[in-house]
Amino acid sequence: MKKYEYGRINTLFQKLKEAQIDNKIIIEIIKDGELIRKTTNPKKKAEWMKDAMTRMDKLLDSKIRYSIREACACCLGGKRFKKAKEIFKNNDNFNSRIDEANTTKFLFGHSVTLQNDGKILVSFYPNNLEKYKCVCLPKAEEPISITYCYCCGGHVKHHLQTVLGIKLELKVRSSALSSDGKKPCTFLFKIIDEACQRDSLLTI
Repeated sequence: MKKYEYGRINTLFQKLKEAQIDNKIIIEIIKDGELIRKTTNPKKKAEWMKDAMTRMDKLLDSKIRYSIREACACCLGGKRFKKAKEIFKNNDNFNSRIDEANTTKFLFGHSVTLQNDGKILVSFYPNNLEKYKCVCLPKAEEPISITYCYCCGGHVKHHLQTVLGIKLELKVRSSALSSDGKKPCTFLFKIIDEACQRDSLLTI
């Protein structure tokens, strides 16, 4: 299996393969990815990602491309995962887990709040900033499709599912990257399996 030097491109390539996307489509999406190196300047990396996401939007339906980008999520282990497991273990009900997740800023950013309709909203920033910045592609000079942001959403989903012990469905509601800095990064989650208590986490 081919390997690309820049990790984010290589991960995208691998996840496209794992999703069994037609090889011709993969080649089109990943076009010129071998030209982007670890040492390539961040602006050019962002430009390549913008073009790749545009191609994904054209060639794949939203459900497939969002799931592929979710699978590209990084930083799933380490201190964040350890803390997520601790929150689950140390709180015996849904609301207290939400409350602690909301105050654990390094794990979810600005806030984790339960909405009136039962969905959970995670925001990386408050809603009163004049300009928002993407932490993944800070040198992006133009808006990039929100498809890209499902990678970050997958990261949030992984840790929030661990915190709550339930399965969630993700929707990226807004992002700094896709709005040219006009909107914050916000992720909305719908509970899809309340019976999925992760009792195994209690023994880890």
